Amino acid sequence: MENIFNAAVTAELVSRLNKLQPDSQPLWGKMSVSQMLAHCNVTYEMVYEDKHPRPNPFLKFMLKLLVKKYVVNEKPYKQNAHTASQFMVPDNKSFEAEKTRLINYLHKTQQLGEAHFEGKDSHSFGPLTSQEWNNMFYKHLNHHLNQFGV
Repeated sequence: MENIFNAAVTAELVSRLNKLQPDSQPLWGKMSVSQMLAHCNVTYEMVYEDKHPRPNPFLKFMLKLLVKKYVVNEKPYKQNAHTASQFMVPDNKSFEAEKTRLINYLHKTQQLGEAHFEGKDSHSFGPLTSQEWNNMFYKHLNHHLNQFGV
């Protein structure tokens, strides 16, 4: 798994994002490119903004028990896998605004680095190692960039 905290990896992801166009079509799935970018931003919103409600203790326990290992391991996501409701983006968004936000989040994450994320509390899963954060960040974005052929 690539290391999202590495500047070269971040630059490669930004380069892939810059290949997207407002009319880019997915190879699978139903999201438009602007919805996909907004969807990818939710991961970072949960880290950097107080925008999404935290799950109650029971739900958090269930997420840790049933979902965490799937999200933070190195195994790629399957095409057309289900997503949590807070990641659903029902309407189109501004392509340029969402792309800019995502690039800014990537740079911020890379600049904060692995040490910042070691043991950092996840919105849904509790404390994660920097490797688990990396896996979650990288594989989710890589999955969706692959979805759009970049």
